Amino acid sequence: MEKQLEDKIMESLEEVIDPELGVDIVNLGLVYGVEMEENNTVIVTMTLTSIGCPLAGVIGEQVKKQLISLEEIENVEVNITFNPPWDKDRMTRYAKIALGVQ
Repeated sequence: MEKQLEDKIMESLEEVIDPELGVDIVNLGLVYGVEMEENNTVIVTMTLTSIGCPLAGVIGEQVKKQLISLEEIENVEVNITFNPPWDKDRMTRYAKIALGVQ
């Protein structure tokens, strides 16, 4: 995938807010990677802050809705993984400040 498109996708994913924490999924470090298939399908590999997150479906649907609006993308798949498990060290400085984490 071209760097420009990857940047556009990540920028778009910054609009997806974790409803429980009020911070976007990119700055929380929940997005592990994005891949573009030849048929203009984007595969987002991401995690959640906890295995039992009741909002997993909601966040996944928000990711799909956000990315399908980009003209380069025809389909979106969201793969949720817990390997490696998420921890606060994956958060950006912005997210840590917003949540008061040190």
